[in-house]
Amino acid sequence: MPDPDLESRVSALEARVEEVAADASAARHLAAANDRDYADLSIKVDANRRAINALGEQNAARFDRLEGRFNGLEQEMHAGFAQVDENFARVRAVLDQQAAGQQRITELLTGLIERGDDR
Repeated sequence: MPDPDLESRVSALEARVEEVAADASAARHLAAANDRDYADLSIKVDANRRAINALGEQNAARFDRLEGRFNGLEQEMHAGFAQVDENFARVRAVLDQQAAGQQRITELLTGLIERGDDR
């Protein structure tokens, strides 16, 4: 004997299968959209990573150039100070010679004064 509810149960089952099929279709659509989003995000992250690496390389090159300029300036500065030191040494030598000459003149004059020489 056939089940009197069979037709209503089959109709309900068909409706449920359609809902499940629609849900599965929506899930596939969402999964595909999610995959696209992750792919887009991955592309953007890679682009940002490349940009950051390029900035790092650019900054390193700039620091290398600055360091080279600084080293050149530092060498010039040291050479300039060495020249100043040398010039001060020359001035000191001249002043020492003048002081020695003045000392000799003072000694000669003192000797003349002590002897009473009026020449």
